[in-house]
This record gives sequence, structure tokens and C-alpha cells, in this order.
Amino acid sequence: MTAIHLHNINKFFGSGSARVHVLKDLDFQAEYGELVLILGPSGSGKSTFLTIAGGLQTPSTGTVSIADQQIDQLTPQQREQVRLNKIGFVLQSSSLVPYLDVADQFALVDRVKKGNLSPQELDRLLKQLGIAELKHKFPEQLSGGQKQRVAIARALYADPAIILADEPTAALDSPRVRETGQLLQAVVHQQHKAVVVVTHDLRLKDFADKIYTLNDGKLTITR
Repeated sequence: MTAIHLHNINKFFGSGSARVHVLKDLDFQAEYGELVLILGPSGSGKSTFLTIAGGLQTPSTGTVSIADQQIDQLTPQQREQVRLNKIGFVLQSSSLVPYLDVADQFALVDRVKKGNLSPQELDRLLKQLGIAELKHKFPEQLSGGQKQRVAIARALYADPAIILADEPTAALDSPRVRETGQLLQAVVHQQHKAVVVVTHDLRLKDFADKIYTLNDGKLTITR
């Protein structure tokens, strides 16, 4: 079953002589039960691709379907509900709320969405990611890798059907990359979720079911 389908996507920024063609005639499909990597160098359009795939911004041309809903035909409020209930985002900046400790990052999710992991499941997830001892730390007290692991846990805590991650392992050492890759792989195969990761981290290739390469705005499947 298809989780995300992008058809004939083009994205332009700017106008006139400053117009930039970021994504070019792009087609993409991710199924439930798949961990999909989008590999590409910095500036290749990976983050733009991910925000369009998650309905955070719209393409200049083309269609985006999430969980069998063509989101350009939905109202802004309906698109927001799709993102809230269907998608978990792991953004490159980690996007943690600076004045909340780690435990309260998850409490905030509870305030905006129901049906999240149980306290026992959350504890198990934090232990898997090696951050169980950080519950009462604030973001400014965390390393870059710790922030990224908290952001991954927060996305998984909402129990979304689709997870979109932007460079989730960039700040992690190789053992943590393996642990994170194994965790995402387990989520995909055991819980039948769809995970799409945009990255230049080749260490994740061993965990992927499908690999695309994005270069100069063009997407090609390589495995």
C-alpha cells in the first residue's frame, strides 16, 4: 500500500534571472513497510523534497498524495490534520522547544495529539536510543547527537504511520548510526510504517529497502 506518491513534481524559487529550478519532473513512491533513503549532496534539493513530501510546502507543479489523499485538494486545516495524525517529522535542526526539558518535549506532544506511545513504550524507546538518563535535561545541556536522538524519539512517540527524516544521523557516531538504523528498520518491518530519510550519510545504506539519488534536482532510483 502506498504511503506517499509524488508525481511530476517541479519546484521553482525566485523569478526572472534569479529563478532557480530546484526539483525537476520528479516522481517518487514510498510504500508502507519500506525504509527509503534519498541520497544526495548538500544543495541537491533533499530538504525541499522532504518538506513537499510531508505537505509542509507545495510544489510549483505536480501532485502529492499522502495516505491516498491528494493533499493539494485539501483545505489548509485538512492538510494540517493529515500532518498531525499521519506524519512524524525529524528535521535537521532537531526543533526542540528550548525552555522544555526532554520529558516535557513528549508531554507537549500529548497536548496536541492523542494515541501516542504508552509510558512503558516511551521508556523502552528512550533506552533503545541511549537517552533515558536525559529526561530532565534542557536542549542547551545536550550535545548535537543527543538532541538529534531526542528528536527521533519525539517523532516516533506520536506513533505516526509515516516518518520523514532530514539528516537524522548527521551528528551521530557510527555505533549510534547503527542503533538508529536498526531501530528505524524495526519500526518499518514490525509495525508496517513508511520511513523516508534524506541524507548524505552512506552509513545508512545497509538498513534501506530502497535507495534513490537526488542530484541537481533530478531523482533516480539506484536500488
